[in-house]
Amino acid sequence: MPKILAVDWGRATLGLAVSDELGITAQGLTSLPRVNENRDVEAIGAYVRDLRVEEIVVGLPKNMDGTLGPSAEAAQEFARLLRDRLEIPVHLWDERLTSLAAERTLVSAGMRRRARRAVLDQVAATMILQGFLDRRRAMADRGDS
Repeated sequence: MPKILAVDWGRATLGLAVSDELGITAQGLTSLPRVNENRDVEAIGAYVRDLRVEEIVVGLPKNMDGTLGPSAEAAQEFARLLRDRLEIPVHLWDERLTSLAAERTLVSAGMRRRARRAVLDQVAATMILQGFLDRRRAMADRGDS
């Protein structure tokens, strides 16, 4: 099973998570402040090389009605840049409500607001990746490709 990196794309930060060697679980990695597209792709490329990642999943922030707004279009463009420059498969994953679920998880764990801000994108990336892994495993179990 290839190692997969998830990116929770945001205007100010990029949350990162990585799969285990078996592709069963997602672990939060870090949150990176956005600099510019070139630097952001370079930073992700360093993680891809260091962790021997073979695929990337980018969260696609769709509107609640399923349409694509400006943030989703920017995330799609970022995914295209990653695919073109890193030359590995890049998948988009519907991430509606992921940030809200991550926030609720951290609140229920008793984490203070300032501490939550530091890890929110990382937790969202972990949730994106876990959803992707679970779906992929379910499809493989059913015999879908």
